[in-house]
Amino acid sequence: MYKIKHRADGSIERYKARLIDVNNTFPHGDLHEEVYMKVPPGLEVCHSPGYIGSLNEYCIFTKYSSGSQVVLAVYVDDILLAGLEISSHPQGYIMSQHKFTSDLLSEFNCHHFSPVMTPLDPSVKLALNMDAPDPSLYRRLIGKLNFLQHTRPDISFTVQHLSQFLQKPQVPDMLAAIHALRYLLNDPAQGILLSSSFDFSLQAYSDSDWATCSISRKSVIGYYITLGGSPVSWKSKKQPTISLSSVEAEYKALRKVTAEVTWLTRLLGDRGLTVSSPVPICCDSQAAIHIAKNPIFHERTKHIEIDCHYVRTCLSSGLISLQYVSAA
Repeated sequence: MYKIKHRADGSIERYKARLIDVNNTFPHGDLHEEVYMKVPPGLEVCHSPGYIGSLNEYCIFTKYSSGSQVVLAVYVDDILLAGLEISSHPQGYIMSQHKFTSDLLSEFNCHHFSPVMTPLDPSVKLALNMDAPDPSLYRRLIGKLNFLQHTRPDISFTVQHLSQFLQKPQVPDMLAAIHALRYLLNDPAQGILLSSSFDFSLQAYSDSDWATCSISRKSVIGYYITLGGSPVSWKSKKQPTISLSSVEAEYKALRKVTAEVTWLTRLLGDRGLTVSSPVPICCDSQAAIHIAKNPIFHERTKHIEIDCHYVRTCLSSGLISLQYVSAA
């Protein structure tokens, strides 16, 4: 990997070069000397065969026997495949060469388990009064699941929930984590497919689970945002404070997703992309939507006044629109 780091005024700050091993994506620091390597297979350059050039002369390309060509972009914490064709060739090649979810399942010896359809058993209630398993094993497993949820939004809530018990995990916690692994057995290679269309419309969904934490009675909020129908941002997080009502929890979730929509709109705008406004945000609480549209605060809502002001400001400016969607 080669990258030029610029200062705020546009001048060059430094040159960065890294050789990335996708089996162990933790670089050992910056390279401070000129680095050369052979031209990757499939990359056409105006040099003789076997030419060895500086890393700043090319990106990394991979060409397959079918004639298709994709760009392999390797980052510190993920891998991005981009190409003009949608086929199983690139993914199959990468999966055959490198280690991903299948190694996670092998490490924790889960291939002999039967798959399950949900990442977390809703009938299981985790507590803090059971015999504890090996904490290091549990923490290592949750750490790997946390890494995986960057491309698996379907396990985001589960990882958030299981992460609360890292300090002193109990037997039910470990069983719940193994249940998540059994869920991954359904499709270990599943990832995110980003559409190649020029649709830059954002769509957001917001929800909360009021007082769901049986230990602290704090609520869990979550949001999910798509760009042109493709998922680009999602989060499941326990609120830092206790909500006094389900409406308050829903409104705090609205404030979180509104802030994320604002950031995404500005980010895309900085890259010359125009996002259609208003951005629709779907919520299953009619009361929260009513409060956002009502300019008058009542006694029961003034303790969430800051959240209300922020959402209402974005609503009035035309950045977002609030739409009711049934939770059923």
